Amino acid sequence: MDVYIQPVETSRLGRTGIELTRIGLGCGNFGGIGSDPATWGQGESEEEAFALLDAAVAAGIGFLDTAASYGGGRSEAFIGRWREERSSPVLLSSKVFSSVTGDPDDYGLARERILREIDGTLERLRTERLDMYLTHAPDPETPIEETLRALDELVRAGKVRAIGGSNLDAEQLEEALETSERLGLARYEWVQNEYSLLERGAEDVMAVCDRAGLGFTPFSPLAGGWLTGKYRRGESYPAGSRMTLRPGPYTVLENEKTFDALEAFEAAADQRGVAPATLAIAWILGNPQVTAVIAGPRRPEQLEPYLAALELPLSEQERDELASLFL
Repeated sequence: MDVYIQPVETSRLGRTGIELTRIGLGCGNFGGIGSDPATWGQGESEEEAFALLDAAVAAGIGFLDTAASYGGGRSEAFIGRWREERSSPVLLSSKVFSSVTGDPDDYGLARERILREIDGTLERLRTERLDMYLTHAPDPETPIEETLRALDELVRAGKVRAIGGSNLDAEQLEEALETSERLGLARYEWVQNEYSLLERGAEDVMAVCDRAGLGFTPFSPLAGGWLTGKYRRGESYPAGSRMTLRPGPYTVLENEKTFDALEAFEAAADQRGVAPATLAIAWILGNPQVTAVIAGPRRPEQLEPYLAALELPLSEQERDELASLFL
């Protein structure tokens, strides 16, 4: 089945010439919850993943974000089979670091590993070239020069169009950029870190991206569902939510200060006649340093707040006022 894509607003990714729709579909829940082997076989089934992919394309979303290790390779495999059936011209982004098999000793960014892993990714995605390829995390055991030389090989071989880095801090990013410039290697053209009203730690990295002309594509814009209004003071977490499946990264938010801020934020959303999730995403999209945001819906209808956010421009003053609620 061919699907005609009517893209939403686009933005150029760094110096790559790649035009990204300002919303990308995050596929980290396909066949598991991220890279954690304990969750593989959970998350969205292939049928559910196809429904999400169909809905995203129908909405005009033009790129998919996955990783080799998501669901133990299931995420990439689901996308590959969907692409083969649908022939939809979407851009593909994947990542390398963690094991696809769950082997605790198989990880990192050594040259031989990167060169091996890209072939598995291309095979599962059923493509000859990947538009975007990210290192999923820094590897303190491998010199950044070795990693960048391997990624440069992939670019020169035509297997990868552009490279980026995920979960980097500002110092690591600056070291990578300096190494690429000094050695004449392909450089990171964008960064993908967590960023939301509840997680502002990426702002020093974003400042480096701004100075160097890099893109920035934040993930977890709703802080694992905390900015949707689903987690309420004194109430049990909904079955199947991130806080029941993989709560670890967000337990730090379980405090009265967070609930006070969320209640004030929900009131601000009500005043505008929008869902809290829409306002949270609009806050991110209103940042001129953000190229595109990675959406992580579990069901097709959960794309709606992202699409509505594209129609909710916020002034700098409004963004500052919303951010102040969470200080």
